[in-house]
Amino acid sequence: MRDGESDDPSTESGGEPAVTDERRRTRHRDQGRRAEGMDPERLRYFTQPAEGTPHTRHRRRRSAQAPGTTGPIPGLTPATPPGQRATPVRIPPGGQIPQQPRTRPVPPAADGQTEARTTPRASRPAEPQPPQPAEPHASRSAERQSPPRRPVPPREDRPVAEAETDTDFIVERRPAPAPDRRVDDPRDADDFRDVEVPEPSSAQPRRLREDRADTEVRALHDPGEDDGWWPGVDDVEEPAAPRRPRRRSRETQKQRRAVVAVAVVFMLALVGGIGYFGLKTLGVFDSRKDYTNAAGTSDVIVDIPDNSTLADFGRILVDADVVGSVRAFVEAADGRPISGGIYKLRTQIPASTAVEMLTDESAMHRVGRVVVPPGLQLDSKTGIDGKVTPGIFQRIQDATTVDVNGRSEGVTVTQLEEAAANSTPEELGVPSWAKEAVESMTGDHRRIEGLIAPATWERVEPQDSPVQILHDMIAKSATMFESWGLLDKNNSGLQPYETLVAASIVEREVRHEEDAPKVARVIRNRLDRDQKLEMDSTQNYTADVTNIDVHGDAYKADTEWNTYRYKGLPPTPIASVGMPALEAMLDPAPGRWLYFVTVDTAGTTRFADTFEEHKRNREEACDNKLVSTGCQ
Repeated sequence: MRDGESDDPSTESGGEPAVTDERRRTRHRDQGRRAEGMDPERLRYFTQPAEGTPHTRHRRRRSAQAPGTTGPIPGLTPATPPGQRATPVRIPPGGQIPQQPRTRPVPPAADGQTEARTTPRASRPAEPQPPQPAEPHASRSAERQSPPRRPVPPREDRPVAEAETDTDFIVERRPAPAPDRRVDDPRDADDFRDVEVPEPSSAQPRRLREDRADTEVRALHDPGEDDGWWPGVDDVEEPAAPRRPRRRSRETQKQRRAVVAVAVVFMLALVGGIGYFGLKTLGVFDSRKDYTNAAGTSDVIVDIPDNSTLADFGRILVDADVVGSVRAFVEAADGRPISGGIYKLRTQIPASTAVEMLTDESAMHRVGRVVVPPGLQLDSKTGIDGKVTPGIFQRIQDATTVDVNGRSEGVTVTQLEEAAANSTPEELGVPSWAKEAVESMTGDHRRIEGLIAPATWERVEPQDSPVQILHDMIAKSATMFESWGLLDKNNSGLQPYETLVAASIVEREVRHEEDAPKVARVIRNRLDRDQKLEMDSTQNYTADVTNIDVHGDAYKADTEWNTYRYKGLPPTPIASVGMPALEAMLDPAPGRWLYFVTVDTAGTTRFADTFEEHKRNREEACDNKLVSTGCQ
């Protein structure tokens, strides 16, 4: 006896017991519970047919028999014409299921007649029964050896009837009906039955059938996917309506047109801005305003950075109200090079007048420009010819002193000497390698001699204090000396500050650069022999009048810088040191020379190893009237 069949002999002519309305409701209501409680292998047994065999799922289908007569008819042929299929009614959630009595065929009566009657099924325990080994589906399922499905916890939100449901009733998702038949066809509404149907087609791929079965089982267990499908009725899918191309709404079209318009406006603005900037750079839109009064109206100090273009000059002068327009200044300059720096100019003057003041060779309109040549000393010196050579302090005073609309600016020599004598080495920007020597001579402004390198100092600010001016110049000079190799390329055997002192002697003694390494060697050889240097340049450092022909009391001057009187190097450098002189002292030429003398006004210098040879060289200088002391 099959599961779910009744053993009551009272059956209808179809051979199956009649199914009452109550029994049908019980079966439909309990179908989900039975599916939930059934183990995965049993579910697969009822949902996955074996390969090559038709479905024997007990889905009922209307046959061509008379109404009320049902039963398993092998090779059942649908009553619908070819190409059409009967479409069952889809029952909406909560809707009423059409009630039809279910009949089963019974054995023929004694009179040979078959009587159809409705017999309710007997209730059985709620536990699902395992599949019988004799069933073909079970054996085929075992052959496929599909992995067990994950059990689904039973649902508790729906009451379950105690009566056993027909486990042979398995729901199958059927193909969509033909387009010319409607689901709610009245011809099917009055005769809703579940009948056995054969497998749709053996040619259908096995994987598709298995996927469909899996989908149906998941639908039984998943309450969240209940979209109106009711167990026990054919699940007919509505044919998907053909997709129509979307019509662009007017609002979307308006938005797109607006975006395009904004993009066009942006591009036009960008092109216009670039064009305007280019034309402005070329000076097309610049004003041609120019003043006419060459005397101007007032004094003004203008600071122009180095490497500025003529247009930069023009903009700075326009901002200072010196010229009327950038274009007027550029045209007046006509490409002439102009150095940056600090200038004293007049406001509201013609552009041509401003160009003349900026390019004046005398630099009378420059402010704060100090030129320190190699060998220059801090103090001004008077030569034997009566000519005064301004010292570094005097040049700073001349460069910074300026009268601006009746008000004087700048520093004086006295202020600079005071700052150099009494300020701390840190305040003066003295490097560490010279700090000890400078600090030991506090009170003497000459202690910073030689610490200012020869250069053209373009910007010595008039409004700065003397200490600040000296600090800037000494700190920058120390960087220059170190870059020339004072600390890392010193082969003289002397300390950095001593090397600078010896290099200052070379700077004052040599007329030609190629003689510098030889003079450096003479200094180094005399120091090694503990012999007095006896250099005229050291004696002239403290003399009121400098003279290459040292004579008389000058030899006996009691100063620390007089190397005729004291051995060794003087306490400080005796002049500013240029790079050639410093490099010569850093690496003196090899030789045994102990003497040298300049023999003519052209600066020719003779070197000697012995004093006798030196005397002969000195006679040559006497013959050329270059010196007179010691001549015969």
